[in-house]
Amino acid sequence: MRQKLRGRTRRKLRIRNKVHGTSERPRLAVFRSSKHIYAQVIDDTHGTTIAHASSAAESAAGNKVDVAKSVGSAVAKACIDKGVEQVVFDRGGYRYHGRVRALAESAREAGLKF
Repeated sequence: MRQKLRGRTRRKLRIRNKVHGTSERPRLAVFRSSKHIYAQVIDDTHGTTIAHASSAAESAAGNKVDVAKSVGSAVAKACIDKGVEQVVFDRGGYRYHGRVRALAESAREAGLKF
C-alpha cells in the first residue's frame, strides 16, 4: 500500500472512531477520487444511506471546486427533502481544504447544519 493512502486510511479510522451518525443526526461522508467527488448521508445505527450525490451523476461544468460545490448543494437538497437538517461531517481522512471544504460550505449554504 502506498504511503499516502496508508496515511489517509489511518486518519480516516481515527475520525470514524469519533464520528457516528444517528437517525436524528446522520453522517455526511465524503470520498474524493482524482476525477470525481462523492457525498453520502448515512445512518450508522441502521446501516442505511439516506441521501447521496456525486460529480459522476451531476452534470456540472467548471473546475473541480465548482463541481464539488454543486455536489454539496445537491446532497443538501436531497437531505432536506427527506427531512434531515442536521448532520455530522466526516471528511474521510482528507484535509478540510479545496474540494472537501467547497462541498461542506455549499451544503451549509443550502441549509444543512453541522
